[in-house]
Amino acid sequence: MGLAILVLGLVAFLGAHVFVTLRAPRAALIERIGEGTYKGLMSLVLLAGLILIGYGFGQYRATGWIDVWSPPPWTYYVTQLLMWPASICVVAAYSRGNIWRTLKHPMLVGVKTWAIAHLISNGDLGSIVLFGSFLAWAAYDRITLKRRSDPGAPPIPIGGHRNDMIALVAGTILYLALGFVFHPIVVGVAVFGTPAH
Repeated sequence: MGLAILVLGLVAFLGAHVFVTLRAPRAALIERIGEGTYKGLMSLVLLAGLILIGYGFGQYRATGWIDVWSPPPWTYYVTQLLMWPASICVVAAYSRGNIWRTLKHPMLVGVKTWAIAHLISNGDLGSIVLFGSFLAWAAYDRITLKRRSDPGAPPIPIGGHRNDMIALVAGTILYLALGFVFHPIVVGVAVFGTPAH
């Protein structure tokens, strides 16, 4: 049951993101219901999707775990290492400097790195579905960005090395917060200080 709820949440959350890339249907919907209503509806769908993903994955982990393969113990450390640049990339999407110029879409690079990092060290079906879905969406979104004529989001000022330092420091803080706070409390799995098994 948990896996089904997880999949439903992924369909809602990632489906909404895919709809945003379909510019003509999106524009038609905004024209029909208005931009404010569209944004409110989209926010509700995204929030519902996130809640379903979190709840479904929690239920799956508690009651319906399905092993597909057994990752070697060293993959635990690879995931830890990859999550640091992933966190920096996410922040660099908003603190735009040379990292942003080099990567073009650091948010998607961060999502891909996050997904790959977790696929490396998690061999159960639920994790493969969860992280594989996000990886597929990020790859799809990157392809669609090459074909879009509009930016798709409000412009963010672009700076230089100062913004890169902000991304590095804030990304490192995000990385530590995810490892020390979010992961143990929300996911129920400690990250740092826990030996691989």
